[in-house]
Amino acid sequence: MKYIDVPQKVNIFDILNNKASFSPHNYKKVILGGKNSKTVRDFLSSDLVNGEEVGSDAYIQKSYKYFIRNKALQQDSFLLSFSGDSVIPILPSKFSDLKLKEGDLIISKDSNIGETIILDKDYPDYMLSGGLYKLPVDQNKYYLFAFLKHDFFRTQLNFLVSKGATILHAKKLFLDCLIPLPNQKNSDRVISYLETLMRLAINKEKKIKENEVLIFSLIQNELFSNQINKDFKYQFPDLQQILLTSRIDAGFYCEDYIKKQFSIKNYSEGFGTIKEWNFEIGRGQNLQVSAIGNSIYSEQKNENFYTLIRPTNLSDFGTVTKYEYLGNSRELSAIQEDDIIFSAEGSVGKCMMFANPKQRTLTNIHGIVLNKKDHNKIESAFVCCFLRYLRNLGVLDYISVGGQGGSLAMKYWSEVKIPFFSVAKQEEIAKYYYAPIKYKIDGDDFGTIEKIDSQMNEKMGILQLDEQVKVLKEKIHDIVDIIINGDEVEVDFGFSDAF
Repeated sequence: MKYIDVPQKVNIFDILNNKASFSPHNYKKVILGGKNSKTVRDFLSSDLVNGEEVGSDAYIQKSYKYFIRNKALQQDSFLLSFSGDSVIPILPSKFSDLKLKEGDLIISKDSNIGETIILDKDYPDYMLSGGLYKLPVDQNKYYLFAFLKHDFFRTQLNFLVSKGATILHAKKLFLDCLIPLPNQKNSDRVISYLETLMRLAINKEKKIKENEVLIFSLIQNELFSNQINKDFKYQFPDLQQILLTSRIDAGFYCEDYIKKQFSIKNYSEGFGTIKEWNFEIGRGQNLQVSAIGNSIYSEQKNENFYTLIRPTNLSDFGTVTKYEYLGNSRELSAIQEDDIIFSAEGSVGKCMMFANPKQRTLTNIHGIVLNKKDHNKIESAFVCCFLRYLRNLGVLDYISVGGQGGSLAMKYWSEVKIPFFSVAKQEEIAKYYYAPIKYKIDGDDFGTIEKIDSQMNEKMGILQLDEQVKVLKEKIHDIVDIIINGDEVEVDFGFSDAF
């Protein structure tokens, strides 16, 4: 990276000051273009608050108290991730109240060292693991947060942490990392500008989570408010049923799964398979050399390259966390408008609808492509939402087979049932996922911009909010780069034109 300095030699005093370390890695430094900087420690208003370990014997199936693990902090998100086992129910007797409040910064000191998030609301029933710290910051919190999410901070921290351990431990070394300050006269205005951009991005991520909760709530209410007058009765499977399905895994016949499927099959307007919803189903492109020849992979967008979306890079909210690009001279199997990419292996059930693919887009063979033959955006958006609802409900876990997250092969898709909601109900649900609007904000007052942006967020779907988050994060990254280099930041109030 351009801000890394690798010295050609070190003197004895440098070695003695660095605890007599002979590792070249520990003598790398970062280059600051500007003159002014603070350490992370300088931003703190009081002592760090460290989480506590509870031990795996405190983990239980259900509880009103929860334990936040290090993996709940992810690089691609400003907020807590609840995916998988990142947040675990624990025995209330083991709970320690750390008074987690909205706006608290949480940083990881172990494993994924330096990873930081901000709390989107109060979490009175949640506690931090021993590998997490709460950072008490009163002033310029969002400015600090912008740098903590940048590679510049992680690079410094990696220089300070000893290599070779199976699990990296940063302890409190991150407090010594430098945070550059704007190198210009209107530095306070630049700080406010960067903090405004951060708040805009955070608020959009919050709205994405809110929309997903609302989508699931609307689906659940519609399902359970329109059930046929028929009682659920559970029976153990007989030999004929096992021979018919060719499944011998116990979960496929358990009461929980049968009851959840019953609520769909008992819907008053009926249900259908993915094919009855007018989708064609097929595997993603085989990217092996034996199938398509040699390819060039890149993390940077290149002209005439394909946009590659791996199922592992799909989020819990029906969006993409990371794009890759693939150069290949052949005509590969690209997705079409309103198609859905579905993760069929590992993190089964993650999926995304592509309303308007801007560049030739494809997925790999670990993904399934649901091709909407009539290109009906409302139906595609609704089906994508319902598939995520089934994943959240745990239904897809029962249908999938195998270990390591399972696999939902195409031959098992007949078990995926989707209710025939009315067009009006589909539209009501779909608008929280896909609702394009014309977005433009200009002005010279940060508070007014945030207020208007908040009003615009209420009109947008998850896909549109996510697109704006990506634009904002890219702009935030560029501004941090400018400050690191010591150049002047132009306070551009027309940043929203990019949406």
